[in-house]
Amino acid sequence: MRAIVTALALVASMLSPSLAQTSPTPSSTSTSAPWPTHPIRLIVNFPAGGAADLLARLIGQSLSETFGQPVVVENKGGANGNLGGEMAARATPDGYTLLMSSGGMVAINPHLYANLPFDPTKDIVPVASVARVPFYLVVRTQNSAQDFKAFVADLKANPGKRNFGSPGIGSSPHLAAELLKKMTGTDAVHVPYRGAAPALNDLLAGQIDFLFDPGIAIEHVKSGVLRALAIGSPQRSPQLPDVPTLDELGLTGFDADAIFGVYTPAGTPQEVILRLNTEVNRALATATLKERITAVGNVPVAMSPDAFGARAREDSKRFGEIIRERGITGGN
Repeated sequence: MRAIVTALALVASMLSPSLAQTSPTPSSTSTSAPWPTHPIRLIVNFPAGGAADLLARLIGQSLSETFGQPVVVENKGGANGNLGGEMAARATPDGYTLLMSSGGMVAINPHLYANLPFDPTKDIVPVASVARVPFYLVVRTQNSAQDFKAFVADLKANPGKRNFGSPGIGSSPHLAAELLKKMTGTDAVHVPYRGAAPALNDLLAGQIDFLFDPGIAIEHVKSGVLRALAIGSPQRSPQLPDVPTLDELGLTGFDADAIFGVYTPAGTPQEVILRLNTEVNRALATATLKERITAVGNVPVAMSPDAFGARAREDSKRFGEIIRERGITGGN
């Protein structure tokens, strides 16, 4: 089994063992009981090792300390986040099942899938944003392209002969690459994976040529194993300040950032949602959590539930456009 990326190891070493336990089966509680009175399940709809998993373990640890109850992370990857999303949507809306997801499940998946077993825009509701996740265009250092200009020249000279990985069809990193191809007039073959970490492992092994990474490759960039050519964000990253944005490199307006955050099944009591939002925002304001989120290449972002939902609707509009233009589908 390939090694877990360094960033996950660094984060995991700081976390409580309770976060690695098997998901509990909570007992029922009355609506008048104080909340929470027993462990909370935090579903991550992507495999371990990716941005959603890292953020879930960080925010879960903080909430566990605040509530005095374990917050148990449960990874349920597959179908571009739909499997974990459906699990959360079908859960009892009592505040004891949460979901950590990229905004793609709400903003992207309805454009990709003709028939979904649940409605991401109605069956789950936004609770709190956690981080803006930029995507870094990375290649192995053995790649002959020393900079973005050379990278594009190589793609143009080899149409359809280079490949790139992503966490799945229609994922934000996939759409970032499609936007790159559109704006540079190039072509490359998409290789979808079941999460960002497996895609990164195959880049490290030389099985793919490039990818848009959500921050878990930063330590490999710093160690010299990988090279970051650009960042698909409106701003440079404090972790890699010398890496230019694609906008700076001539792709005007390029923005593929994703907002990751916490959701809960529709019908969850509003007082629970507001308390969760308050505690997540409080945690994001601490120096410790800011430092840990920034260390994996992400940017802490606090929003109200309404603002978080509005951002998802904005993302749906811009990502829906590229999905339609490129004819991307995720299945029936």
